[in-house]
Amino acid sequence: MTWVLGTMLFWAAAWALNIRLAASRVTQSRAGRLIIPAVFGLTLLGVWEGLVHGLQVPAVILPPPSAIAAKIAGNTSTLWIDFVQTFVKGALSGYGIGCLAAIIVAVLIDRSAFLRAGLLPVGNFVSALPIVGISPILVMWFGFDWHSKAAVVVVMVFFPVLVNTLAGLRAAEPMQRDLMATWGASYWQTLWKLRLPAAMPFIFNGLKIATTLALIGAIVAEFFGSPTRGMGFRISTEVGRLGLDMVWAEIAVAALAGSAFYGVIALIERRVTFWHPSQRR
Repeated sequence: MTWVLGTMLFWAAAWALNIRLAASRVTQSRAGRLIIPAVFGLTLLGVWEGLVHGLQVPAVILPPPSAIAAKIAGNTSTLWIDFVQTFVKGALSGYGIGCLAAIIVAVLIDRSAFLRAGLLPVGNFVSALPIVGISPILVMWFGFDWHSKAAVVVVMVFFPVLVNTLAGLRAAEPMQRDLMATWGASYWQTLWKLRLPAAMPFIFNGLKIATTLALIGAIVAEFFGSPTRGMGFRISTEVGRLGLDMVWAEIAVAALAGSAFYGVIALIERRVTFWHPSQRR
């Protein structure tokens, strides 16, 4: 009961602190904008720790953050091997191939009414297929190593990036296109000088969506066959052994990797689309 009461008091104090920080001038600086989510995240971890101890929740159901942190500290080599196998080899390679192919195909579709009418409906159909149905098929086709996981990621990221790129290529104003035609610009000059720059906010929206899909696809694909390493392999193995602390450790690493990946793409977007109104302060 003492743990629960202390947790409630901690939550109230942290909530009041967050309200004061949000109302202060701290949020006007770049570092200040990071303080509030950091404090809020630490608050959630503190409440989680206190309630697990106060309510005496078994570790097999929900381990406390301290146990998860200890598991991460004691298994850094295993977690690093799993991270390289799943994120670097599977997710990143599939992400790069799928996104690049999507942008190239979008440019080809933009030039062809036949592809626009024929490929997009097929793309909507494929994107609606459940990943748990596609993964075992691709694992059987490409083998149990990272190649099959990259193939699953390609399927997952291809169509979101394709649809966003096509929408971006139509974002240029008709008057701007007419002006380029007046200057005698060719299709490729118009594409490079006008339409692709105008499409960049849409393309980066697709790329940011694909960052989360890539990691999810690589992890899910490992459930259906993997060498003795990888986040998905470790999660499925430890669940069978009731090692929930290791499962949460893998989840924490995956969440940090996914957040960092998203942040890198968002940072690149800010540098590339600095002219767009969404990037102005």
